[in-house]
Amino acid sequence: MAQFWVGGTSCSYNITVKPSIFVVEDDPDISRLVRLHLENEGFPVRVYLNSTAVISDAERQRPALFVLDIMVPGRDGLELCRTIRQTLGLASVPVIFLTARSSESDRVLGLELGADDYIAKPFSPRELVARVKAVLRRFERPLLPSPLQVGEIEIDPSAMTLTVRGKTVPTTATEFRLLDYFARHLGRVFTRDHLLDSVWRDTSYVTPRSVDVYVRRIREKIEPDPENPRYLKTVRGAGYRFEAPR
Repeated sequence: MAQFWVGGTSCSYNITVKPSIFVVEDDPDISRLVRLHLENEGFPVRVYLNSTAVISDAERQRPALFVLDIMVPGRDGLELCRTIRQTLGLASVPVIFLTARSSESDRVLGLELGADDYIAKPFSPRELVARVKAVLRRFERPLLPSPLQVGEIEIDPSAMTLTVRGKTVPTTATEFRLLDYFARHLGRVFTRDHLLDSVWRDTSYVTPRSVDVYVRRIREKIEPDPENPRYLKTVRGAGYRFEAPR
């Protein structure tokens, strides 16, 4: 809220501050490169050389997205991502890893911790911008407004909230959209490629393996026993099917 004076009268008005992208990167050259290209696309950017103040700043002013290097001083990017996903008010903010750790096992670990994308260094700045936009579009794409209940699961797209056995469970935007898609197509079997086309859409930047990681994360949030799922079933050789428990 800002205040100004007109003819001796105090007037107030609201200023809408566009959410920033928080970039945690200890290499000054890379952080400058990332900042330049994101700001050129109209994104406000805040750069951190270490993870010390990231969470406290984010709680004061919620960012639109985090871009995290893994190997930074203090808490590394993996631990920072884990903290973000466990922090009320930040759990749904998308996270992209930008890191030199590029093996498939590193990528899978990052996705399992709650990242929405994983970009290996060296990287193309144009690709980075494209993938930032792709992740943010998942928040902008409208969902069906009607709430839905399947067994002990309640899904409310208008508030983007998931309730399991009477308890609100935090999800990322990607997790929520995938679960919502499954729940609105009860009994249908979907291949990984179909899910990528229908939920992610920006399929040039994700792989079928990513679907497996997200399914595992969803099961951990909705299933009483994730190893023996009642809702989200694997159909061997075909894909996945969502069922209402009997």
